[in-house]
Amino acid sequence: MSGVTTNSPQPGITETSAAASGSASHLGHALTPGPILLLGAPGVGKGTQAKELMRLWNIPQISTGDLLRANVAEGTDLGSAAKEIMKCGNLVPDDLVNQMVAVRLTAPDTREGFILDGFPRTLPQADWLDGELATRPGALPIVAVSLQVDYNQLLRRITGRRNCPVCQRIYNVYLQPPKREGHCDVDGSELVQRADDTEMCFQGRIGNYQALTAPVIDHYRALGRFAEVGGEQEVAAVAAEIVGVVERLRGHA
Repeated sequence: MSGVTTNSPQPGITETSAAASGSASHLGHALTPGPILLLGAPGVGKGTQAKELMRLWNIPQISTGDLLRANVAEGTDLGSAAKEIMKCGNLVPDDLVNQMVAVRLTAPDTREGFILDGFPRTLPQADWLDGELATRPGALPIVAVSLQVDYNQLLRRITGRRNCPVCQRIYNVYLQPPKREGHCDVDGSELVQRADDTEMCFQGRIGNYQALTAPVIDHYRALGRFAEVGGEQEVAAVAAEIVGVVERLRGHA
């Protein structure tokens, strides 16, 4: 993607495209989207929708995983501190992650908004982020959109997923199978299943997601800044519905 550039880029900046995509290209142009939190269980399609919204609004996706890796790779003070913690097998504490997010939000490409991926995932993180945005003049508050997909459909998406170890192409034995069973269409390599793409692992991930995220959903619902969107439609239809609920939550509908 061609992207927004700055003279002094911050670690972990995601480049975005000014071009809108597909049938959603006419949507949301008059709207300043502000910060959007995409929620949803594993396999619900958050990554796909984040890319659609990035193209539509020319705003970046902010992933705490990407931020962490970028800070470590670039040797920032925050990255060096995180690296020492991870070397001991410990989780990076919220305070350190929060600082990385705070630095990222100073980048010029976040002025019109951004899409949050994987953060905030707990109520203390949500409280911190709300407070941080409140200190920034003109910053809009978070709106949260939860993608909803039937459990059995999610299970098929996850357990049916297969990856080519050579070209990294992704297939699904139920929804998008290769032409020759078990082999990549591009290079013929034998497809593999990730260790955590089993039903048992998926049930554990769903349980963890629900336990962690339920308070975050309740938090933004109580503030009147939460909506649910059906995630089993075509990609463009889901994106259009997200635009509609963001417009409503921002008071533009």
